Amino acid sequence: MGKGAAFRALHEGDPFIIPNPWDAGSARVLERLGFKALATTSSGFAFTLGRLDGRTTLDEVIAHTAAIDGATTLPVSVDLENGYGAEPEDAARAVAEAAEAGAAGGSIEDYDPSGRLYDIGHATERIAAAAEAADSFVLTARAENHIRGNPDLDDTIARLQAYEEAGADVLYAPGLATVAEIQAVCAAVSKPVNVLARPELGFAEIAGAGAQRVSVGGALTWVAVAALVSAAEQIRDHGDFSSLAGGVRIDEWL
Repeated sequence: MGKGAAFRALHEGDPFIIPNPWDAGSARVLERLGFKALATTSSGFAFTLGRLDGRTTLDEVIAHTAAIDGATTLPVSVDLENGYGAEPEDAARAVAEAAEAGAAGGSIEDYDPSGRLYDIGHATERIAAAAEAADSFVLTARAENHIRGNPDLDDTIARLQAYEEAGADVLYAPGLATVAEIQAVCAAVSKPVNVLARPELGFAEIAGAGAQRVSVGGALTWVAVAALVSAAEQIRDHGDFSSLAGGVRIDEWL
């Protein structure tokens, strides 16, 4: 089974976790740890370039996609942000280029880097164009309300329903905060729903609320960075190198 077919099949089986590597090395580690698919993180990738989220180019993301895909045998879904342009043809181009780079799937969101949510009609046109370009690519449509200052569950559901009708394969509203919110979204649509993990909710709770897929966004990147900062502060402030004694098994992971 090819990566695309394997990724699509995962959405038809039991709920699963899709963690988010930030580079080729972390992708290999996550594969060796037994996960079945991976998703890139726009914020984590931007960090590897010394930038904030939203400040990468499509060309850079496509090169990153090819690197992650080449480093692992797992299917990879790529965070394509808003498609690197406001128009439907921009979303379609991003999807087509990601698929050509080896991605098995990817997401398009309805938030513009200028700081606004697209109106639902325009956002739906963008998803329809992306779906037309997708072919076997598993297209995830993202409603950004809850992480962009507009936590209106009714509007989020209306957006996801419109994106489902427009051809999205997976629906995603990052920032859902409770089991009740997840249940409401999952009950309102018929396509698989991705949920962004929260520290206070376990996988069983999220899956039990109806989610098919759980991702972690950039969180693993920041866990790794926090460990780096903690060790570096011990070294800088106390000359203490004890944190370097951790048993890293690189030969087992790469």
